[in-house]
Amino acid sequence: MILEVKNVSKVFGGLTAVNDVTFDLPEGQILGLIGPNGAGKTTLFNCLNGVYPLTRGTVTFRGQVLSGLPTYKVADLGIARTHQIVRPLNELTVRENVMVGACFGRENHKLGEAEEIANEVMEFVGLAARADMLAGSLNVAQKKRLEMARALAARPYLLLLDEVLAGLNVTEVSQMLNTIRAIRDQGVTIIMIEHIMHAVMNVSDRIIVLNYGTLIAEGSPVEVQANQEVIEAYLGDPDLAARLLEEERG
Repeated sequence: MILEVKNVSKVFGGLTAVNDVTFDLPEGQILGLIGPNGAGKTTLFNCLNGVYPLTRGTVTFRGQVLSGLPTYKVADLGIARTHQIVRPLNELTVRENVMVGACFGRENHKLGEAEEIANEVMEFVGLAARADMLAGSLNVAQKKRLEMARALAARPYLLLLDEVLAGLNVTEVSQMLNTIRAIRDQGVTIIMIEHIMHAVMNVSDRIIVLNYGTLIAEGSPVEVQANQEVIEAYLGDPDLAARLLEEERG
């Protein structure tokens, strides 16, 4: 297993944002992380990569316990992420933004090497033609790709994608899914938070579902879609959920 999450909880004052979550992630998989708004998905990401210290539990990555490590140490070990709200360095070029990932990622490259990696990654994600543009001038879809490029330049073993499909049109979603599959084909393991259900179900090997910080379901996309507790969590209506489940079973 590349990642083992055991009994992880995160409490803010009297609010339990993540509650006793346990799951394993085999190397080379795409794991979809879904749940209603406020379910604790991004908080869990922040627990995995060191933004938040754990209240309880352990996170083990490639055999090393991450608890207590700062984010830059977690990045050094090979975990990179994108953010739900894109955060480009607007006054730097696209190339310079991607170079930041290479300089401060797992391999800590110097500027010359970082530029080579940035050029390679920009080509891979489809941003090569915009390399010399200021990052602040990109549209939403391009900024999403820039977030991904900066994370990939860090040469991660595990990539955390936080709603990279949000705000994209149908064509852009399809293109981004192809890119995500290509990243996995290069040997990078992926966890992706996503609200576009047909997309995450289509690209994921496995799905886990959070609701009010608690893991309520885990399994293949087919198994999760047919899970009554998952349907109730999204619809908030047990009777409607039961009817939909019966229709699903046909």
